[in-house]
Parts: sequence; structure tokens; C-alpha cells
Amino acid sequence: MGLFLILLFYFCRPYRYDYSKEGSELFKHLELFLVLDPLVSISASIASKTFVWSLTIAAAVMLIGTIFPRWFCGYVCPMGTLIDLFDWSIGRRVKLFRIKPKSWLVNLRFCFLTAVLVSSLFGILISGFVSAIPVITRGMLYIFALLQPMPLKGWEYLPQLSIWHYVSIFLFLAILSLGFLRPGFWCAYICPSGALLSLASLLRLNERKVEDTCVKCGRCLSACDFGAIASDFTTRPLECTFCMSCADVCPKNSIKFVSRWNDIKEKSSDKNSNLQPSYARRNFLVSVIGAAGVGTGIAAGLKPERGQYANSFPMRPPGSVPEDVFRGRCIRCGECLKACPVSILQPTGMELGFDGIWTPVVKIDSKACQPYCNNCGQACPTGAIRALSIDEKRAARMAQSEVDKSSCLAHCKTQECGLCVEECKAAGYNALEYIRVGIQYDNWGMPIEDSGFLAPVVIEEKCVGCGLCQVKCHAENVKELGLLKRSAIIVKNGLGKEDRIIKGSYKQLQAERINKKRQLLPAAPKNDYLPDFLR
Repeated sequence: MGLFLILLFYFCRPYRYDYSKEGSELFKHLELFLVLDPLVSISASIASKTFVWSLTIAAAVMLIGTIFPRWFCGYVCPMGTLIDLFDWSIGRRVKLFRIKPKSWLVNLRFCFLTAVLVSSLFGILISGFVSAIPVITRGMLYIFALLQPMPLKGWEYLPQLSIWHYVSIFLFLAILSLGFLRPGFWCAYICPSGALLSLASLLRLNERKVEDTCVKCGRCLSACDFGAIASDFTTRPLECTFCMSCADVCPKNSIKFVSRWNDIKEKSSDKNSNLQPSYARRNFLVSVIGAAGVGTGIAAGLKPERGQYANSFPMRPPGSVPEDVFRGRCIRCGECLKACPVSILQPTGMELGFDGIWTPVVKIDSKACQPYCNNCGQACPTGAIRALSIDEKRAARMAQSEVDKSSCLAHCKTQECGLCVEECKAAGYNALEYIRVGIQYDNWGMPIEDSGFLAPVVIEEKCVGCGLCQVKCHAENVKELGLLKRSAIIVKNGLGKEDRIIKGSYKQLQAERINKKRQLLPAAPKNDYLPDFLR
């Protein structure tokens, strides 16, 4: 099942975007893959102090875990599938770094889980760095970033790779390399998502039981990659994923997966086995308390850093929630980056602080945000980018355009140029209009008809900062004709230039801005020299 999900979501995913339709449904349900990891939803909700819709999916996954303990780990998780493939193809051939299982190792994943949840309480989300699904989605995204756009998008949409792409790839490969220590090392000892699912298994309705016909052949011990079988061949319930590999190799058919209350004649437990030391309460509590301290330290160390970047105003995708909530919800999975048909979304590095690493920002250069695309919000699993309709997305302001009158050909009275205005009208935004500059007057002080130049002006209350005007000016006036050194109209974001709301309508916000502007304008007679929106 895990292998099937890998193939489905990484190699068979559609990329081409149909601009002939208003909106695309290609990415509408792709967030389901990520919300299957309950730690993603729970930690994002705690960190952002808001309700994340995927909590309902997390509850369902946990509920299923009471019937099929750790079913996600055993049958669904693509990270576990890749680890198994790595161990089978490479890891088993390298014996140099092998370690013997230690009893204290079983507490590690609960330590990671505690650190994630405690840091989330302080508003710092680190689950995107250690949770199974965000790790694999980001790793696979960056590994295949160079391969996928070529046949599916085209060379012009090749993403710009930075050092942080390679850091993410390194972390992903490091997790796979843990298999050199022991097969399934990550799943058995590190994965905090598995630890959370293990806690749900405490309420299990079914369990693994060993009948007294067991001959202690040891085949089940060798078959289990999760360390769920004690030295006396009984079960460690927090580790068992119900994969049934042990039952498949049992020569006496002594291993049963039955109801918790089934009264089959079980094999007696050996008090001298390593079952009890593995779960020594003292060691467990000390480990968890220490991890809570680590989580608190992480939060304390990053909180001042977030304040330091509070006024930096990174340009987020349209529909992004306010920055503090955004950083609490964004799990750095990279799905929005992959969903963008023109690759204007790029991951950040340390310029926004450690808690801003791998979060998406808009980079408008040779490509702009397409007017009939809402893929990023549809692909986001936690609501850091709201899943907006096309109409709402077209009203969501992520920045504003500004005309540089010192370089604009028309404003400098060099020649008329309507590239930006026509591009904006073609997209249906109508946020740019003409005004006439350089008007000449006759002897009576009356303007001479058709004198001067038609120059662009931005209607701020309508502009959403898509960047189409900037890209058009750069492509024609800078690259093709060489008339300018840089685009004369540039998209800028910042205070008062973007709308970032958790709920509510962006169309309503835009309408309110337009009405407010009209009320502030004095009544004026019709004049051919005024822009249309002021008439």
C-alpha cells in the first residue's frame, strides 16, 4: 500500500495546467496524503492555536488504530515503504555499522513526540522536520525537482535550487541511512508519528497473542523489524504494527492476531525477559521529562527570533493566513511548491529565522501568479494557505504593484507603452488604467487634444500583486527591446499591501476598499484626462 501511494503521488501526479478553464481541480484532494499523519494536524493546531480541519482525519486515523494497532505504520506509510526498500536493497548488504538493540532506544520516539508537542504549545512547529510524511514529501520533491518539470512543465519552469534544497535532501537520505544501524531503525526508535499511533494502540481491541505451542525457534524475532517481540517471544504492544510477518514464518502456527479478550491458551511470560526493562517507568519518565525540557528550550530559543523577523513581511502565496499563524500551521512539506504550475513558489532559507526554513515565498521574476490557478491552497494540508475558490483567490491581495515613474517610458515622456495595462486587463483584474501626462496647452490655456502620453497608474484597491505586469514589462522592455535596465513596474508587499485573514471573504475586503476609496474622492465632472476609475 505504501509503495502504491509513492507511485501515485510522486510519479503519476498531473502537472499540466489547463488555462482554458476557470480553475483547476487537479490538486483538490492531494492534501489527503499528508493529513493521514495525525501528528501533522495535532501539532499544527496546537502551534497555531486554531482549529485545523484535518484534525477530523487525525481522529479517524487514531480511532482505526484501536482496531488495527499502528495500521498506518504497517500498511500505509510510504516512508516506511522506502525504508524497507532501502534495507532490502542496500542496508542488508552493509554489516559494518550494525548495533545490537538497546532497551533504552524504545523511549527515543516518545522523546521526539514529547519535544514536538511541547514546542507546539509555545507556538513553534517542528513536526515538519521529523514527522514521517512531511519528511518524505519534501525529500522526494527536492530529489525529483530537476526531473519532473522537464517532460511535464518544460525547461522554462525549472525551479531554482538553493543550499536548503540540498540540506533537505541530506536529511532525507540520513533517515534512510539509519538502516545501516538496524533494519527499520527510524520506524522502531525515532519516528514521532509512530509513537503517537502507539499511544492510540493502548486502547486496542485486537492484539497479538502467542499460544503455548510455541517452540522458541526464534524465526519471529528475525522477521520483526519493529522490535515488537520480547526475548520470551511475547508481545510488546506499543511496538506491534499488526503486520503479521511473524505469523507468516511461525512453523507451528502459534501466533494469533485475535480479540483482546480471546481466551486462547497463551504462552506464559518469562519474568527474566527483556520486556519489563524496556518499559521501566523510571527510565521512561526521565526520558520524557528530558524531552519536554528540550522542546521548551527549542521554543525559548526560537521565540525571540520570530519577533526579530516580525516586520520582514515575506511575500506569501495568496490566501495565506497571518504570519504568526502561518508559521504555526506550515509543516514545510513542499506540496504547495510542487502544485504551483509556474514554480513561482520557492522555499526560504535562514533569512526568515530557523522557524521559517522551507516555508514558501513568492518569487516573481520571469513568471507571475496565474489568475486562474488556486493549486497551492488546495494542496496545503493544514490551512496555512487557505483553499480558496478561483473568485476568492483573484481578490486575495498578496502584494501591490508600483510604477517607477523615473524609468517608465510613458511617465518619462519617451514613448507610449501600454504593456502592463493591457496585460492586467487581459487577466481580468483591471487594476491598471491610463492617465495622460505631458499635456500641451494652447494660448487660451486649454489642453491640446491627443497631446502628451498615456501613462499607467495603479488602482491600489483593485491590485492583488499577481506580478503579470512586472513580468510583461521585463520580458518586452528589458530583455527583448533593451529599452530599460529593469522593469518599470514592480510588485512590492508589506504593511497595508496584503490581506492575510484566517476566515472571511477576500472579495468582501476588496469591495470595502473600493467603496472606501470612492467615498473619499470628491465629486468630479466627466473629464477625458481622468482615469476611468475616477470618473
